[in-house]
Amino acid sequence: MTTRASTPPGKQMLSEQVYTRLRNAIMRGHHAPGDALKPQDLAKEHGVSLAVVREALLQVVGEGLAVRLPNRGFAVPEFSDRRWQEITEARRTLEPMMLRMSIECGDVDWEARVRATHHRLVRAPVYVEGEGEYYSAAWGEAHRSFHRTLLEGCDNAVLLETFDRMWTASELARRWSSHRTPGRDGITEHRRLEEATLERDADTASELLTQHLTLTATALTDCPHGPANHA
Repeated sequence: MTTRASTPPGKQMLSEQVYTRLRNAIMRGHHAPGDALKPQDLAKEHGVSLAVVREALLQVVGEGLAVRLPNRGFAVPEFSDRRWQEITEARRTLEPMMLRMSIECGDVDWEARVRATHHRLVRAPVYVEGEGEYYSAAWGEAHRSFHRTLLEGCDNAVLLETFDRMWTASELARRWSSHRTPGRDGITEHRRLEEATLERDADTASELLTQHLTLTATALTDCPHGPANHA
């Protein structure tokens, strides 16, 4: 009986380091939409082998932060990539339903968590000097926590795991969208969503969430560049 050779620990550690740097660079806007991610250039930049870079790139592709182009290597996705619209369609189908389930089944402890995560979101710094042109890591985590907590009252682990995957897959589009809708008031959107949820108004809360998700996707297709914060 034979066993498949595993990746040497040293190579795996280097790959993880390059992956982390590359992921941060994309998230912070150092690579623009559509930019090529050339393995040879990245290997030289990070002082590692092509094999290490390719492993890191495949991890980034797996997270939806890059695409693999047939016979053309790797690149950051375009604004117009159909995948962003498909993810939004999936989220608009699933998340309002999960929110309705949460409003129906969520207990007082869930209500308290919704209020606490919204408070944390309001207080988190949206932009931090030195973290690039997109919103801060602290705000991004507070934003994710608020949206996930809204849905946790559904008490369905499979649905929540699906939400987690879709959230990660849509993170880059969300960051791009935050700079393409200068008139958008994300603070009010989140406040109204929290209020409708805690009032147990499932119809209003579901509609607000659907609108919230739609605005993010729309920003990638027909809105000009400009600063904002949201979904």
